[in-house]
Amino acid sequence: MDALEQFRAETREWLEANCPESMRTPVPDMDSQSWGGRNAHFKSDEQKQWFDAMRDKFTFCPDWPVEYGGGGLSAQENTVLKEELKRISARPANINLGIWMAGPAIMEFGSEEQKRQHLPPIARGEMRWCQGYSEPGAGSDLAGLQTKAVREGDEFVINGSKIWTSYADESDYIYCLVRTNTDAPKREGITFLVFDMETEGVSTQPIELTNGDAHFCQTFFDNVRVPVANVIGEIDKGWTVAKRVLELERAMMSDIEESASRHEDSPAAIAKEYLGVTADGKIADPVLRDRIAQNAINSDAMEITMKRVFEEFAAQDPLAGMAMMIAKYQGTEEDKRKYQLILDIMGNRGLGWDGDAFTEDELRINKQHMLTYAHTIAGGTSEVQLNIIAKRILGLPD
Repeated sequence: MDALEQFRAETREWLEANCPESMRTPVPDMDSQSWGGRNAHFKSDEQKQWFDAMRDKFTFCPDWPVEYGGGGLSAQENTVLKEELKRISARPANINLGIWMAGPAIMEFGSEEQKRQHLPPIARGEMRWCQGYSEPGAGSDLAGLQTKAVREGDEFVINGSKIWTSYADESDYIYCLVRTNTDAPKREGITFLVFDMETEGVSTQPIELTNGDAHFCQTFFDNVRVPVANVIGEIDKGWTVAKRVLELERAMMSDIEESASRHEDSPAAIAKEYLGVTADGKIADPVLRDRIAQNAINSDAMEITMKRVFEEFAAQDPLAGMAMMIAKYQGTEEDKRKYQLILDIMGNRGLGWDGDAFTEDELRINKQHMLTYAHTIAGGTSEVQLNIIAKRILGLPD
């Protein structure tokens, strides 16, 4: 047995012993997920147990360097860990924009002092992050943002607002794009800042979605003072950091959709429950059976593709960012199609929104279907992704 096989065997044994059975089921909703942070809350003792176990064994950033609080796993070991977690359908012990986006950006562009300040708390699940990108007047055209940061000595004074800030009302820190030079071309006068959400002058207002959730907020900055030392990268050169974070966000969305497509709400299992099977064990409806088979094929293809793309991304392949853009588009659109298929399978049972006439799973699935549309917007709408793919990858004219 070689070293990697030994690591897999030990990891599998550890997971079987430490991942509670209740943590091997789909997450009912985002509010049931563990996000960590200063005010971390847990839905059950088992969830807290799973959080603590993963933190102590691997940290929540298993492949980060040990000196920055990570687990120090190699790329191959990290892949094995992911595979073994997926094998038992384990819920993430902790999810956080710090793990996926803020941390990697600080790792790549931050100073040594910034790395040692911010990365260990992220890896331990002690700091919850949110993203301050989109504004009421700057969404698809992100570089048109207007939130201003005026320098006064060793501080920036920030005024403006951000919108669609996921869980801003529950987050500890924000990474934020601000305009520091109004005379420069719009992509050259932007700075990437990080600061505490408890800073005086920061306020949030939740936004209720069509599915009943209120995960997004509008975030307001009223004379918020942030040290110049909190700049990640260079002043007025934040667009470089911002683009990298968008790549990381697309990677996150791709990973979430690819994982969810295989471990939550299986169309085949739901079809057997709602449509029944023939004498030879086939799903009774032949038309839906074909659509279910196509969904399964697409899911397997996505899994294989994402494994390759993530390996390229970890190796900093210059083309991996473009591949991730394609994967983000395909993953979110495929997830939307999957949930539409599930609703078609469920028929009238898929129309429930609330009330005792429907099961909890039926209500959840309908709301999850609505959420898949939001996922095609997060990290850049599908339409924007297609435009970028056409221009930057295929070289098509405007």
